[in-house]
Amino acid sequence: MADETGLFVYGLVPADVEATPDAAGVGDPPGEVTVIRHGDIAALVSAVPLDTPLGRSADLRAYQDLLDGTAAVAPVLPVRFGTVVTGPDAVLDLLRPHHDRFAAALAEFEGRVQYVVHGRFEERALLRGILDENPTAARLAEQVRGRAEAATREPRIRLGELISQAVELRRETENRRLLDASAEYVVSTQLRPPSHEMDAAHVAVLVDTDREAALVDALEEYAQDRRGLLRLRLLGPLAPYDFVAAHQLAG
Repeated sequence: MADETGLFVYGLVPADVEATPDAAGVGDPPGEVTVIRHGDIAALVSAVPLDTPLGRSADLRAYQDLLDGTAAVAPVLPVRFGTVVTGPDAVLDLLRPHHDRFAAALAEFEGRVQYVVHGRFEERALLRGILDENPTAARLAEQVRGRAEAATREPRIRLGELISQAVELRRETENRRLLDASAEYVVSTQLRPPSHEMDAAHVAVLVDTDREAALVDALEEYAQDRRGLLRLRLLGPLAPYDFVAAHQLAG
């Protein structure tokens, strides 16, 4: 039926968490975020029409904004984006059997947030370094320079393979350097796959909130040291998407 509604479930939080009046959920217009409690835990939810597809970029932003904003003040276990249940009883059916497991996970993530460190190579500097270090690649680059693509197909393919291999090796090295630079300040790390062929590093880190400033300082020093070779971005604080999820805990 067109007027049937369900509940979009965002994440799980301690039972004493309250939804702020300005909290906006998914949908158009945005749904009102409310809290359904059971024992020591609760779920952040909002009503959504069951006949309306979700997945707009605005919906994903609303989901992330709510979870990230919550993570700044309280521990949160993200629930997979797009999880919609039929009503409050279905939410309680999720909370009841896994109450103790969810409560323990929330306690573990108390006072901790996620950051994502994303580095991208400066393409010209990277290629120049590869050609300087690899005589074969340099020779192939000279062979294809200024010549028609059709006449240099084979050396171009081989050059592309050599560059791709070199980028992968440098990416592995850069990820290790980044992990070493941040190791003193973080609780846990997770490597993320590259999102672009020029990605230098892509790492999620879990950090205690009282160590955030020290982590930022260390990463700024790292970025300064690598200036000219790569550009570094730091995203956060975020909910701990890479380190815990309610659906994983529930099996």
